[in-house]
Amino acid sequence: MEPEPTPPEQPSSSVVALDGTQIRVLAHPLRARLLIALRSHGPATATRLAQALDTNTGATSYHLRQLADAGLVVEEPDRGSGRQRWWRAAHQFSSWRRSNFDGDPDALAAADWLHRHAVRLHADLTERWIIEQHEYPVEWRDAATFSDVLLRLTPAELRQLNDELHAVVDRYRHAVPAVEAADLPEPGDGTEQVLLYLHSFPVRTRIPLAGGVDEHGERS
Repeated sequence: MEPEPTPPEQPSSSVVALDGTQIRVLAHPLRARLLIALRSHGPATATRLAQALDTNTGATSYHLRQLADAGLVVEEPDRGSGRQRWWRAAHQFSSWRRSNFDGDPDALAAADWLHRHAVRLHADLTERWIIEQHEYPVEWRDAATFSDVLLRLTPAELRQLNDELHAVVDRYRHAVPAVEAADLPEPGDGTEQVLLYLHSFPVRTRIPLAGGVDEHGERS
C-alpha cells in the first residue's frame, strides 16, 4: 500500500488510484491486512489467509468479498478445485491524494486511518529489522540503510524532489513480485524482499533527527 503522494504513473494493472468507495472499504484492519498479504505473497484461499493472519475463515471470506465488490481483489476460478475459492489482488499498489476527497468526510477519515495504519506498519517492520538484522549476512546489513534529512523547500520543489525519487524507484519496478505469482522467489537466487519507505512533509516545530549521520556515515 502506498499513501500519498501518488507515485509516477504505472500500467493500469499494477496501480489503482483509490476512489471514495474503495478507500472507505480498505480502511479496516483486517481488509488492509488481507490486501497486503495478497500483494506480498500472491493468490490464496480464505482458509490460508485465515491461518496466516491468525483469524477465522468466516471473517476472511466476508472481508474478501467486500474487497472484491470494491474492485481491489478478484477471484481466480481456474485455480484450485472443488469448493476452494482462490483470490488475488487486482493491483500491486494503491495510491491516493487526500485532497481528492475534500467534501467527503467519510473518505477523508478513511484516508487518515490508512495513512496512520501504514506509518504504524512501517515502524513495526523497522523494529523487526533492528532485532533480526544480525541473522543476515554482512552484505545485506551493509546494504540496508536509514537516514533523515532536513531541507527547506517550496511546495513545487518538494513535488519535484518526490517525482525524482519515484523516478529512481521506478527503475526497479521490474523486481516487484507479480500479484499473480503464488510463490516468492526461491531461496538461493540472491534476492530478498526489500521494503523502501519514502516520507516527506513540512514540519513547523523543532525536529529531533535520528542523529545527523546515516548508517553509511554520510551526513543527513
